[in-house]
Amino acid sequence: MTHPPASRNYSEQQAGSLRAGDHLILPDGNRSAEIHRVDVEADDFGTPAMVLATLSGGGVLRIAAGSMIRVTDDAEPGAPTSSDGGAPGAPTPPAGGAPGAGAPELPASGPSPEPDEEVSDATESDNAAAAVVVPPQPVAPPAVGGPSDADLALIPVPDGTPESVVEAAAEAHPGAAGVLLLSERLAKGINTKSGSCLKDLSGLAHELFVTLKDAENALAVADLLNVLPFDGNPDRWASVESSLALSSYICRQQGQDQRAGIYEKFLRAPEAMETDPFKARINAKVRQRSLNEPNLYDKEIFRSIDNANPDAEREWRLLRLEALLFLRAHGGSETVGTAELERRIGNELESVRA
Repeated sequence: MTHPPASRNYSEQQAGSLRAGDHLILPDGNRSAEIHRVDVEADDFGTPAMVLATLSGGGVLRIAAGSMIRVTDDAEPGAPTSSDGGAPGAPTPPAGGAPGAGAPELPASGPSPEPDEEVSDATESDNAAAAVVVPPQPVAPPAVGGPSDADLALIPVPDGTPESVVEAAAEAHPGAAGVLLLSERLAKGINTKSGSCLKDLSGLAHELFVTLKDAENALAVADLLNVLPFDGNPDRWASVESSLALSSYICRQQGQDQRAGIYEKFLRAPEAMETDPFKARINAKVRQRSLNEPNLYDKEIFRSIDNANPDAEREWRLLRLEALLFLRAHGGSETVGTAELERRIGNELESVRA
């Protein structure tokens, strides 16, 4: 049976905590209905995903387990109250001709319920209670805070403008065609809102370190990207992410573990932006699976070797190197440890530098 929720108090709670007997505000916001039964459907990961609330008056509501819904707090309509507005069950003063305060109450007229009916009602109530399945509240993964001012202080401030940093890196390698090509494009002006510009900066940092073994200039160029916050655009963030992973590896090779930790903190900052606990836990599981089963381009590399195509092999190995650096910045995974990652990164660097 549905009731209008006018002048009734309500509270918000997660759909996963609904119980039989709760009075739920319906989607139209104008009526409430008592829940007769609660069932839960899990997703492919075994996590509660959908709550099926069967209403006493008929019908089923499908609610996402993480959704916030409104439940009435006050007594149900028709609950007994005293004539003077007191609480239910409070004694009332005797009226004229009524028995005194100490007089026993007479039983209500009408046939009393049969014992069999009482047992049947109790059994149905127990069965309904046993059928209720209330999933636990989803637990959000630990939040990863963004870098503080103290963290940013560990990253050197570039000397001059971003264009001058790129120009200095190009002057250090006048004969490097890849560096000259990228620096010429960036010398026209660096726009951090441009995805292509961010990609060129990340490519220049990788070219300086991977090909030319110039860790100092590579870090200087990468830091132009490393201080950029996550703006919600995955395409632009991919370049920043790649730069952060490279910077973390360089600093760990140089013994700057604290600075490397700052880069890794930047890298994981987007993971803490989801505020819904249910979605955050699902995202964490998907992210962990991608770390445990990374794409390292084995088939593509072997195909290039079979076809005797060294240029294609090198391009695929560069992509594999980026994937390994990303894993290293996350501290490895459940399937690949940091020691193994260090070994494989070293092997890939030797292969692409040969």
